[in-house]
Amino acid sequence: SSKLKGSEKKKAEFSGETVLPILFKPEALFRIRPITRASSTLEGHQGAILDLAFSPDGQYLASGAGDATLRLWDLNTETPIHTCEGHKDHVLFVAFSPDSKLVASGGMDKLIYLWNSETGDRMGNPLKGHTKFVTSIAWQPMIAQKNDERLMASSSKDMSTRIWDTKSMTCLRILSCHTASVTKVLWGGEGFIYTASQDRTIKVWNEKNGSLVSDLKGHSHWVNTLALSTDYVLQTGCFDHTGKHYSFMGDQAKMMDYALERYKKARDPRGERLVSGSDDNTMIMWQPSQSNKPVQRLTGHQGQIIQVCFSPDSYYLVSASFDKSVKLWDGKSGKFITSFRGHVASVYQMSWSADSRMLVTGSKDSTLKVWDVEKRKMMFDLPGHSDEVYCLKWSPDGIRVASGSKDK
Repeated sequence: SSKLKGSEKKKAEFSGETVLPILFKPEALFRIRPITRASSTLEGHQGAILDLAFSPDGQYLASGAGDATLRLWDLNTETPIHTCEGHKDHVLFVAFSPDSKLVASGGMDKLIYLWNSETGDRMGNPLKGHTKFVTSIAWQPMIAQKNDERLMASSSKDMSTRIWDTKSMTCLRILSCHTASVTKVLWGGEGFIYTASQDRTIKVWNEKNGSLVSDLKGHSHWVNTLALSTDYVLQTGCFDHTGKHYSFMGDQAKMMDYALERYKKARDPRGERLVSGSDDNTMIMWQPSQSNKPVQRLTGHQGQIIQVCFSPDSYYLVSASFDKSVKLWDGKSGKFITSFRGHVASVYQMSWSADSRMLVTGSKDSTLKVWDVEKRKMMFDLPGHSDEVYCLKWSPDGIRVASGSKDK
């Protein structure tokens, strides 16, 4: 009889009118295998490796180092193919063009060089203009290119951001409103260029004429890093896991159409979301196309925030900090989800797998760790480096992770 009573009670709780909210997240259409071991050690640099970049088409890896060289590696054979020499000081930043044909490198020597990724040849003279070292480089996304133009933005410690035409090798305009070093530049898909600075502000610029669109204020200390919810699709353009790009290689119009199709799927209907991370231990989420007021302030870290990163599907956001933790947030609302703890020193870098299921982190403690985001736990601990891990990237095709360290 007690069982009967129990079942009657359940029936009373659920009538035909009961509304049950069901939360769901679309399943990944493809799955990336976790990284479990080092497949090869790429030796050659004589100085600490300071930045890495995979080409969007997944063919090459570029590395910039303290020995003033840029090296290009063939990913199919995992061997070096070109050593690009020209810089007079540390190479701080490397970035591939959206079609993977060019790679740009910026250094302590205030110069930016362009290299042909296939031949390793230097394209003309270096781009001169910055009066202090180059802090970051952002190429104009494929979806924003018009009339076969190839533009690029670079930020510097000299408080300015410069827009370059890489075909005529000239500086088109200088964006200068910041009153301290510009730490990061991002080129969005909505016609805006975003710059973060040690003057505690983020500025939004019009990509066409270089005019200042808005000033995002809210941080009380240096702004170190920026991330856009559409970063992944903007950086990979028409190249994705389907391999569809092989069918229209060389056809610029088809490549742009497919890049635009991917961007529209990834973009939030209300516009791109921007997140800034600062030395004030907080992050702020913005919706620059809607307003210059913060959408959400993300607090919880006990140390300076060194990197923020949206997952490729933009559902999640992760932040790395000097407090040795990595925190996971809801990429849409900015709500805190969980902390990944395991590193015993500052976490410097993070990178997502293309299917947004896994995250790899690199730390001052010389290890890499792979995390399962759904299960919220560590999958693998990857030792191998003998010193701090400075840079880390997961390839767009998901097959490899590259890590660069002070151990050269």
